[in-house]
Amino acid sequence: MSDVQIRQVLEAMRALSARAAAGAAETQATQAKGFAKLLESSLAEVAAAQRQAADLAKRFEQGAPDVSLVDVMVSMQKASLQFEAVTQVRNRVIAAYQEIMNMQV
Repeated sequence: MSDVQIRQVLEAMRALSARAAAGAAETQATQAKGFAKLLESSLAEVAAAQRQAADLAKRFEQGAPDVSLVDVMVSMQKASLQFEAVTQVRNRVIAAYQEIMNMQV
């Protein structure tokens, strides 16, 4: 994966982070809805990236002349990185929830 592609993925992750930070200024009810929508849109983006990677791989296997191995590998790596980022967010949310639940009244 080239430096340019890595930078593009990092910029996408930073944009998601900025969108999450922007939601922090809203009221608590709106925040919950905003976070849920952000999470939902992030999951949709990850699913779309995974579908695109699978489609490119299938087209490459079928011998499509407009699909190269590099395109397939880059697409698969992007999907993998996006999935890993969403997994890390999920893990942090669960850890925060567990920490809150363990607080004594």
